[in-house]
Amino acid sequence: MLSFFKDYKKFAIVFSIISIVIIALIYNTLNVYKPLNIYQPAMVSTELVDSTIQYQKKYHKIADFSLTNQNGKNITHNDYKDKIYVADFFFTTCQTICPIMTDHMVEIQEKIKNDDEVMLLSHTVTPEIDSVAQLKRYAKQKGVMDAKWNLVTGDKKQIYELARKSYLAVKDNEFGGQFDMIHTENFMLIDKKRQIRGFYDGTNAEDIEKLIDDIKILKQEYAK
Repeated sequence: MLSFFKDYKKFAIVFSIISIVIIALIYNTLNVYKPLNIYQPAMVSTELVDSTIQYQKKYHKIADFSLTNQNGKNITHNDYKDKIYVADFFFTTCQTICPIMTDHMVEIQEKIKNDDEVMLLSHTVTPEIDSVAQLKRYAKQKGVMDAKWNLVTGDKKQIYELARKSYLAVKDNEFGGQFDMIHTENFMLIDKKRQIRGFYDGTNAEDIEKLIDDIKILKQEYAK
């Protein structure tokens, strides 16, 4: 009888070790690091992309830019050099999806406020209305942290071209002028090489959670 229990104890120990190894292998298999997509114009709905680049399949990057933020400071692509950032398009007088989008940006801001590697960038689609003073009022109302988040205005043509040719994020306004646009609910995740790594519904809480998780995945990419 004693011999049986000794043999059983050995078997239990061996079985436990094998089980741990198997569980670890399964866990590692299910949690293999998967890099985020690098989005090209050809991968995005044509209604969001300028006709000149709709079928481009590689080498797409965010263009150089020079705009003005809520403090009257000139903001360029150099302010986002070597940064991961979340971008969107909005306007301060929007009463539909913008308040939800902005609240979700505030949520992201809270998550990244102590992370020097990540920033936010919101472009107005109505620069004729959204002056520096108007953006400043909006920023104060929403709790924007100047060091983390720029709300930018500027030349309408430049913003339009950024939206259509760089961020692939807005629709043409067929009832407006040449550079009038209809913004979408899209948030874009941009990497340190100015490549688009993700699109998210800025009005959807689950998409915001995924965006926050994807920022972590992107940071892992640079940590390797």
